[in-house]
Amino acid sequence: MAKLTVLGSINVDHLLQVTEFPRPGQTLEANNYQTVPGGKGANQAVAAARLGAQVAMVGCIGEDAIGEQMKLGFAQDGIDTGAIDRISGEATGMAMIYVNAQGENNIGIWPGANGALSVEQVRAHQGVIEEAELLLIQLETPVESLVEAARLAKAAGTKVVLNPAPAKALPDALLTCVDIITPNETEAQQLTGIAVDNDESAAMAAQCLHDKFGIEMVIITLGKRGVWLSHRGRQQLVCGFKVDAVDTTAAGDTFNGGFVTALLEGQSVDDALRFGQAAAALSVTRLGAQSSIPSREETLALMQRQG
Repeated sequence: MAKLTVLGSINVDHLLQVTEFPRPGQTLEANNYQTVPGGKGANQAVAAARLGAQVAMVGCIGEDAIGEQMKLGFAQDGIDTGAIDRISGEATGMAMIYVNAQGENNIGIWPGANGALSVEQVRAHQGVIEEAELLLIQLETPVESLVEAARLAKAAGTKVVLNPAPAKALPDALLTCVDIITPNETEAQQLTGIAVDNDESAAMAAQCLHDKFGIEMVIITLGKRGVWLSHRGRQQLVCGFKVDAVDTTAAGDTFNGGFVTALLEGQSVDDALRFGQAAAALSVTRLGAQSSIPSREETLALMQRQG
């Protein structure tokens, strides 16, 4: 039985490595091109599985060979794929990703089969949600389905972790079911109206999420600076690891997967944050989404090297 259920998107990523992002009307020749598995939901499920969690995934693929190939890859990573549905007449979701010389990215997404992850699909896999200790969700699938999944989890005593990415307005019906939320600065501002640009504003945004929605733990990811933790009256910046970034794609997903894996193992919040940060740091040293996600052994080795 999976301890972690991840509900979310499954995409095939078309990744172009360029010196600089193209301007409107400009054509640039890429330095490198890869097609790799992606999608925020799938990335987080793969990260958790590679880092040691027992994972089941709820999601949708299209009626195409690439979707079946990706599903097979998930199974090889040890993920329970029984709740991944093949949607007739749809293609698997797709993302176009530009990565510049600084490792920053621009991403465009076409949802494809991810848009078919309906309330009915969620209810069909109710058991997978209710039997897990923790449900991890993101925002690349229909919001009404996320509300239903969070409601089912809350009623069953399954903790809900929301990574509110990509940034968008969300209903109270979802946010009031969330136990742990992990926005970046942009997403925190979207949810609270507070621009997060220093420790003081991070603390204000976190407190707003506590007060307005009753969310127990707020973790605001701050890129190179680390993460801002707000939990049970404690507000603190937790610094990350120093690495040379090649591609930041899926860094946040890797962090989320690593963090919840460590929590499920009974590690302290501080240790779980460090574990997630170490995994994310390794991921930015490599190209691609799931192709960049490290193993548990690699993650522990970095933690040992950098303390």
